[in-house]
Amino acid sequence: MDRRMGTFPQDERAPGGNGAAEAESVVDFGPLTELAGFMLRLAQLQVFEAFFSEFGHRNIRPGQIGILVAIGENDGIRQGALARALRIKRSNMAKIVRLLVSDGLVRRRVPASDRRAVELSLTPAGRAFVERTLPDLRVNDRAATGRLTDGDYATLMRLLRKVIGTDLSEARI
Repeated sequence: MDRRMGTFPQDERAPGGNGAAEAESVVDFGPLTELAGFMLRLAQLQVFEAFFSEFGHRNIRPGQIGILVAIGENDGIRQGALARALRIKRSNMAKIVRLLVSDGLVRRRVPASDRRAVELSLTPAGRAFVERTLPDLRVNDRAATGRLTDGDYATLMRLLRKVIGTDLSEARI
């Protein structure tokens, strides 16, 4: 098995990189290439790189669009339940939700039955944002995984759901 991982140009974002002055190099990751966590992390970085090249100018991050879509699919979801489902610390979720509220994309509501809870829903602007962004997000996701055939992509998604331990399309939160 070839453990070398292609060519990784060093740039100003990479630790120790100094832009175009450094030559591209092939890095041997040794036994790391046999670890799912390492390979998933590299794949995530590749997908995020594609995301930011397409959506960076829209001032949205991958986690934020995920939260917006989840709120849209689960109108009135409690903030704590969403944080648990997405494995986001409650304090970090509170910051993200505050930002989405200030951007006019999300509405918070404290239910009379439990004054400690916060229920979330999309505003009309939030719903429109998701509807406008989701088609581009799907295209971008397939472009980021462009080395995969449609069958490979379907297999990858099935295996990722298996690793996670649930079919997220049917998950109850």
